[in-house]
Amino acid sequence: MNLKQALYIRTISREGGITAAAKKLYVSQPSLSQMVRQVESEYGVTLFDRTVSPLRLTYAGEKYLQAANVMLAANDRLENELREIREENSGLLRLGISVQRAMQILPVAMPWFVMQFPKVSIDLREEGSANLEQLLEDGEIDLALAAIESVSPKLSYTLIEKEVIGILAGKNSSIANQIPPGTPISLSMIREDAFVSLKPGHSVRVVQDALFREKGMQPQILLETDSLEVAKRVTLQAGACMFLSDIFVDDYARRSGVFYPLMDYENKRHLYACWRKGEKLPRYADGFIKIVSKILDKNAVK
Repeated sequence: MNLKQALYIRTISREGGITAAAKKLYVSQPSLSQMVRQVESEYGVTLFDRTVSPLRLTYAGEKYLQAANVMLAANDRLENELREIREENSGLLRLGISVQRAMQILPVAMPWFVMQFPKVSIDLREEGSANLEQLLEDGEIDLALAAIESVSPKLSYTLIEKEVIGILAGKNSSIANQIPPGTPISLSMIREDAFVSLKPGHSVRVVQDALFREKGMQPQILLETDSLEVAKRVTLQAGACMFLSDIFVDDYARRSGVFYPLMDYENKRHLYACWRKGEKLPRYADGFIKIVSKILDKNAVK
């Protein structure tokens, strides 16, 4: 059985005769009659009782039509699914994002995304921002939201949100007892303080290591962790310092510590949506970027 044969047999059954079915299908009556005889010959059965008018299916014909209906219905479903994919109403978005940004953005963004693209699934890859560009270049993800410098010639970038990198210090730290919150400071002012550090792979770790090298600093590192929340809480409770983006200075950090912008340092690592250069983003991926941009622009997740 093929799709054409299945459709022709079903149409003959519904129209009750070869002549009416031929007119419905825009084919000649002789060619349609020949097709029926060919199918009956191939299966060795008679599909229609030709002694009555309108034509009536035989028992074998009823079994044939049951299978034909299943086959045609499956083809209709497939065509609908492929059409939705062509029109970019369904699909799979492989998204890379840091754990902290995922916690901040996705609970707000996903309800809007699901409303607009209910048949699109997200395959989430949670990695530090410093690793996401490589995952994109390797083809392991389709879209990344990452705090990076936007310099790779292999990627395209859209700026989502600018970040200010500074120092978060616990209220029991020496700097907090000397300098008012929000005052720009230099690293030399906290040369003797202990630090809590994120592990390599995080965007702020890249900034931290570069500035420590530039200033010739080798401070005491109390703790290295992959969790930004763990790093913040240890910093605040232990009276230590850590490098942090201003967008992660929440109410808890303000109550338990102080944040200082870095003097004479202009951050170049901002939150970008990025994808492989030369590839057209599906409509749903572009829609996801717009949703996130709108949310952050309204400070909805801060």
